[in-house]
Amino acid sequence: MEGVDKGLDMTLDSKDQQQQSKALDKLTDRVEDRQLDSSRVQSAMAALASSREADLNAMRLREKELAAVSINLTDVDIITNELELDKKVAERTLREYKGDAVAAIRHLLH
Repeated sequence: MEGVDKGLDMTLDSKDQQQQSKALDKLTDRVEDRQLDSSRVQSAMAALASSREADLNAMRLREKELAAVSINLTDVDIITNELELDKKVAERTLREYKGDAVAAIRHLLH
């Protein structure tokens, strides 16, 4: 029986060592994953900044286009009163629909 116990102990020790080895591998993998190349990080940050700047420029251009659209103040008042909306929302929606009150109202009702 003693030989069987030793064999069982060796198997348990072997399994324990395997588990410890796997745990160590996971730990070192995490450390390696966290060590990023600084040039890759800088490149990604530059791409994000460039993308954000492009988005801001597009938003500015869109706002300029909308500001150039002439709207009827009577339409703004009607939409504001009848749909119980803020005046800024009514104006913006009218500008987005190039002053077309019917299209703006349809959009707001959907």
